[in-house]
Amino acid sequence: MGQALAGAFLKAGHPTTVWNRTAAKAEQLVAGGARLAPTVGDALQASPLTIVCVTDYGAVHELISENDLEGTTLINLTSGTSAQAREAAERGARYLDGAIMAIPPAIGTAEAVILLSGPHADFAEHEQALGVLGTVTYLGADPGLASLYDAAGLAMMWSVLNAWLQGTALLRTAGVDAATFAPFAREIATGVAGWLPGYAEQVDRGAFPAEVSALETDARAMAHLVEESEAAGVNAELPRLIKTLADRAIAAGHGGEQYPVLIEEFVTSRDG
Repeated sequence: MGQALAGAFLKAGHPTTVWNRTAAKAEQLVAGGARLAPTVGDALQASPLTIVCVTDYGAVHELISENDLEGTTLINLTSGTSAQAREAAERGARYLDGAIMAIPPAIGTAEAVILLSGPHADFAEHEQALGVLGTVTYLGADPGLASLYDAAGLAMMWSVLNAWLQGTALLRTAGVDAATFAPFAREIATGVAGWLPGYAEQVDRGAFPAEVSALETDARAMAHLVEESEAAGVNAELPRLIKTLADRAIAAGHGGEQYPVLIEEFVTSRDG
């Protein structure tokens, strides 16, 4: 990923200094016009903008703890937690924390979504330069927001994929292959995505009128999914988990409300 980031700056004509613990990994970038810094400190002082993308926050702290950060805005694109991002921001540098929602080949294209959070003035100063990396979105002053958005996005991604795999496994028992199911599944996913704005309004209001269906009605369909999975010999852990959440909400008196009322189950899990 570091090579892709540096490569995007080079392609856009920005003077670029690179450093890697293994210098040989930077050879292609140097051949493309980058300057190889002999030390981390030299790299930090080479530009008013420094991008860090390493294995984890421990590596970030190791790299910068003994170096002077004055004169540079540090943008950390290392994956981590919101708590780690806030801790890093407290170390005194002009600091933005970020998350890369893309694979390396997408860097430098509009498909690469780069999330950033931290002081707006620091973002605004470098917004144009950062734009060469992809679609850059500023989320707010809290340096932990980018990591939180990253985690929330991963929750969405894996939940959608696991749901698709559950359905694919069910249909395989009837001889339907994944490629045949995929277009139908995409339509379902797109349809459900269309519900999100309205459901978000209910969550933010804390009111969940059953405008489409009541949770107790959904729970009956969940029971059918569990039964179908078990009868087909397909792993039923995921639909059972979904139904467990619904059953708890119904037991708490929310059966007549709409599905987003389950937000309370997730908040309870967090607090517990």
